Amino acid sequence: MLKKHEKRNRRHKRVRAKVFGTVKIPRLCVFRSNQHIYSQLIDDDKGKIVLSASDVEIKKSKPEKSQTPKTENKEIKRTGKVAIAYEVGKLLAEKALKNKIKKLVFDRGGYKYHGRVRAVAEGARDAGLSF
Repeated sequence: MLKKHEKRNRRHKRVRAKVFGTVKIPRLCVFRSNQHIYSQLIDDDKGKIVLSASDVEIKKSKPEKSQTPKTENKEIKRTGKVAIAYEVGKLLAEKALKNKIKKLVFDRGGYKYHGRVRAVAEGARDAGLSF
């Protein structure tokens, strides 16, 4: 039987076969550990990291207790690690907009698109990036 990290690596290879970043449209790569979440904008042509953001940069002593943006019919509540991941997405988007990057492709890193990974994507979208 395959171990958990081996399954994730297989899923990540499948995702990476379809997703490719360039200078104009970099790849937003998300990595989550048990304690932290990291996001990077990567140029795959040169194999270099353009920008990065993580929850280590955000002051953990002052995360917002809950954020409730209203969508059409439901309210989304973000608390704890998910709220911090949302802030990481917003921080990365602010850095990207300063460097005149507005479009990107999303690489979920083999993780399911929910929880903290989804919060990073939504934070980046809400701050002005499109993908």
